[in-house]
Amino acid sequence: MKMYFSQRNGTDNSTEEDYAPVTLKESIEKTRQALNDAYAGFDNALEIDLIDSYIYEINSLQKRYKHLTDLAAAQSFPEENNLRKYSPVRALVSHVLG
Repeated sequence: MKMYFSQRNGTDNSTEEDYAPVTLKESIEKTRQALNDAYAGFDNALEIDLIDSYIYEINSLQKRYKHLTDLAAAQSFPEENNLRKYSPVRALVSHVLG
């Protein structure tokens, strides 16, 4: 009887980088790249089923991209808060108005 399944040795080629947490910025960038790839695939697709597949993929990626950008917009960044807190306009207004 022939064996059609191969057995792996105990070695695992994955690194710790594969399991590193993904930041919101990296996730947005990966989604943007996937969206560009999906648009390129759609432009080159000739079969109707493949065109439909790309349409669903593009719609899905657009929704994911919108969700991630909404999360990024809602997220409060400490650097921006410090800039608002110590802005020259704020100092001028507080100086003038007391």
